[in-house]
Amino acid sequence: MTTVAATAVTAVPATGRRPSAARGRVTVNVVMVAMILYFLLPFWWLVVAATKGNDALFSTAALWFHSPGSFFTNLQQLFTYNGGEYLRWMGNTAIYAGVSGVGATAVATLAGYAFAKYRFPGRNLLFSSLLGAIMVPATALAIPTYLLLSKVALTNTMWAVILPQLLNPFGVYLVRVYVQESLPDELLEAARMDGAGELRVLWSVALPTLKPALVTVLLFSMVGTWNNFFLPLVMLNDDRLFPLTVGLQSWYEGAMIQSGANALFTLVIAGSLVAILPLIVTFLLLQRYWRGGLTVGSLK
Repeated sequence: MTTVAATAVTAVPATGRRPSAARGRVTVNVVMVAMILYFLLPFWWLVVAATKGNDALFSTAALWFHSPGSFFTNLQQLFTYNGGEYLRWMGNTAIYAGVSGVGATAVATLAGYAFAKYRFPGRNLLFSSLLGAIMVPATALAIPTYLLLSKVALTNTMWAVILPQLLNPFGVYLVRVYVQESLPDELLEAARMDGAGELRVLWSVALPTLKPALVTVLLFSMVGTWNNFFLPLVMLNDDRLFPLTVGLQSWYEGAMIQSGANALFTLVIAGSLVAILPLIVTFLLLQRYWRGGLTVGSLK
């Protein structure tokens, strides 16, 4: 009888915890769904607005389709307007993002590996300064960078957008942490004892291990350059060199000056939708490496 009573006493808290845990899961799920809707709402509006003509854009329901067939008309106008300058801007953006992403990844790899595995005078001071650079807003450096590049006649060139993007302090920090957590010194020493030089050790031993971190830095650098607006706005005054961000802004300003008299508003919306599609595709292709790069520290 005592055993039965004890079982009943211990069973009451257990059954009381189950509804509480279920309510907690429901709350978490509701919050997650609300956050998903919050972040997807602007994208949904962009898709819906891209199916409307210039007049319907301001006179129909904001979050529902009006004339889906207008989407293809808007795309045709987008790619042919003003001699197809949108395609030129997209090509410029791809060059900026690709060259800057690969260059920033290479610099971050070499610097992060050196900070993690080599001992040299001033290492901690340099790394602390690098961490401090993360705290400095990029917009605060745009004007000093412009003055510096103007001294060497690089403003209003593609290099004026690419060169400032090659140093990614967060990328250096990420690579250093990844190297420290996933690349043991014993592995490097074994390669050196087998006669491998430092470049061979880096190329054949370190880089294959660092692949998740490198893809993560590449993704962050490319997305940051693709979405960059203020730097190219300061550096460039030739519309043939504009990236998509500055080019679409120029179209928007033209539409505002003309009070929406032409179809520029619909072109800006369709262009914005097309501009984010490469980022979505790139993220979907690289997300498994991205997750691996961010979670390596928690798995050690």
